[in-house]
Amino acid sequence: MKIPLKHLKEHETKREVLIKFLGVLIIFISYFIYVSLKFGVKEGFLVAWLTWSFFVLCTPIADAGLLLDFPLRLITGIRMLYSEIGVWIIAISLNIYNLLFNPEIYHKTLLLHLLYYILTNPWPYWLIIILSCIGTFMSIYFGDELLDVVFHKERAKYFKHKLKYEIIVFLALFSLVLTLYKFLLLKLNVHLI
Repeated sequence: MKIPLKHLKEHETKREVLIKFLGVLIIFISYFIYVSLKFGVKEGFLVAWLTWSFFVLCTPIADAGLLLDFPLRLITGIRMLYSEIGVWIIAISLNIYNLLFNPEIYHKTLLLHLLYYILTNPWPYWLIIILSCIGTFMSIYFGDELLDVVFHKERAKYFKHKLKYEIIVFLALFSLVLTLYKFLLLKLNVHLI
């Protein structure tokens, strides 16, 4: 179901999604400008999109996917839950291509180097991707609900599954922090025992 633009202003839940989308868009554009100035437009474009793919694949919140999901929902009425599948396909495909044909791009920034480390060490680091996938699709499920209701108190799906979601988010972020810690120790050549 398409969302009338006036509802983005009038409904508190839809307004919240719009504000989140605009925040993510501003951050992404700012980051793209920064990396384009640092690496050039062509390489900056790739660094920005690979960084976007890090947030798609390695965080349990659907903020990166929101860049594509929300406008598609507004324009076509396609539920964000379905368009998020496309977001994941794009993020995975982008990384497969670059791992095979352009792996040096992952050494441009610390975040991309961490992504490379996670992608090239399946066990146990792909658990981050699995937990993030579960968390992302739950958050998109809740995001669709936000766009279906007018008031926060009407969010039955969210209130029913909130604790499960919080546990998954905690586990994913905890795993990511542990991985970052180990990665930084390796990068700094620090050996504990």
